[in-house]
Amino acid sequence: MSAASCPRSEDQFLCSICLDVFTDPVTTPCGHNFCKTCINEHWNSNDQYLCPMCNKSFYIRPELHINTFISEMVSQFRQEAQQKASSSSSEQQAAKPGEVPCDDCTGTKLKALKSCLVCLTSYCETHLEPHLTKSGLKRHQLMDPVENLEDRMCMKHDKPLELFCKTDQTCVCMLCSVLDHKTHDVVPLKEEYEGKKAELGKTEAEIQEMIQKRRLKIQEIKQSVDLSEEAADREKAQGVQVFTALKESVERSLNELIETIEEKQRTTEKHAEDFIKELEQEISELKKRSSEVEKLSQSEDHLHLLQNFPSLKAPPPTKDWTEISVRPPSYEGTVVRAVAQLEETLSKQMKKMFEAELKRVQQYAVDVTLDPVTAHSALILSDDGKQVHCGDVEKNLPDNPERFARCVCVLGKQSLSSGRFYFEVQVKEKTDWDLGVARESINRKGHITLSTQDGYWNIWLRNGKEYKADNNPPVRLSLKSPPQKVGVFVDYDEGLVSFYDVDAAALIYSFTGCSFTEKLYPYISPSPNDGGKNSAPLIICPVNQTNE
Repeated sequence: MSAASCPRSEDQFLCSICLDVFTDPVTTPCGHNFCKTCINEHWNSNDQYLCPMCNKSFYIRPELHINTFISEMVSQFRQEAQQKASSSSSEQQAAKPGEVPCDDCTGTKLKALKSCLVCLTSYCETHLEPHLTKSGLKRHQLMDPVENLEDRMCMKHDKPLELFCKTDQTCVCMLCSVLDHKTHDVVPLKEEYEGKKAELGKTEAEIQEMIQKRRLKIQEIKQSVDLSEEAADREKAQGVQVFTALKESVERSLNELIETIEEKQRTTEKHAEDFIKELEQEISELKKRSSEVEKLSQSEDHLHLLQNFPSLKAPPPTKDWTEISVRPPSYEGTVVRAVAQLEETLSKQMKKMFEAELKRVQQYAVDVTLDPVTAHSALILSDDGKQVHCGDVEKNLPDNPERFARCVCVLGKQSLSSGRFYFEVQVKEKTDWDLGVARESINRKGHITLSTQDGYWNIWLRNGKEYKADNNPPVRLSLKSPPQKVGVFVDYDEGLVSFYDVDAAALIYSFTGCSFTEKLYPYISPSPNDGGKNSAPLIICPVNQTNE
């Protein structure tokens, strides 16, 4: 059989000392072949001249000569191996950006298939072969290719980072575990890797939940914008109906009204757009973090996961959207205040408009009852908590913190911290009274100043003819006729408190642009008895729709 047809194996040309292909092969008298340098170093380090293969002893150190035949065969084998490696390399892919390149490749760097934790080197398919075939290299620990292998070595002891110190939350080597971390809780990397991987799974679930909540919040905001738009459309339609019959002077008022309404809508939309943009930005950041967490959680690289875990454990900083929402603005009173300037010429239209306005706010009616715990000791409340008047003698009642000590007034039991509410109080046959809402933290013991600054949003009657609003400063009210029943409407989120003459279907006064930060309670004061002149009670009435 010709030599060309005989397949040559690498084992035929391996030195049994260095386990590598022969370099300057020589033959001993017993017929075994070695690298010239290997056999000489072997004999230099031993007292006897023995053959490493058969242990034959030579009394005189043999004179060695290069075996030209084997040398030529080795040279031919090397050429064939290089050609094979070149052919194999051409079939392999060059490392792309983001991929780990082979450290042994010269010229074009091929994509690494594995990294060796012992050699601290990454290998392509060709250069990886010795680690798969040579017995000495087979014991090395291989892993999926990674960059910066030197980071996997202990900088202090130059040993692989194989353990994790749970006490100090850091990766350590074997020497660290018996020296600097001797008394610490140290576990294998894989054990900690599994635990952290499970935590990453929980983190991923939490991030997905946050994303879902923000998507729901976007839907909520969009729905609020739709409701706001519907409310704006309704309000504009009413405004058009009121003002279309007017001439040029009235058209100017109509345009101002529409602009006010549309400005509120634009503001609402702007707030919604800002919130949506911020939410979408948070979703983008959370998706990015989710992708990073998912990629890390799928990694089989223990050290890589543990080193990057702290930075990905917590989600990126986000806003707490639980209490944030875009509520449709309140338009109650918008048309009312605009048309009031044209009262003499628009009396009929004003009447219709106020009736519609009152009907809208009456839908937020609350069944208010008076709280005896807060009532001044001179006040007399009905058993059902719907009526109150001032007696001539103060009763001996417990001076609890909620009770008013100097002002003859009482609060309702019901409170408001968001949304809207409405209630009505009969005030006929009274010469003095106070009515409205007050915040929870008002002063109930010392001298009381009824003003918005001190937490009161009220209107009042004095001497049977003087009406004022407790603004800062107080505002004198000009009413065509004394109201017999007063309606109180509050839009907490809009910062609006409005008072209505229920029978006349007319707006009495509105506090606008208020900033509420506490609970609001109905506030009622029948004022002193005044020798029987002001003995009539204030009565909380059931709300009836004005057109029913």
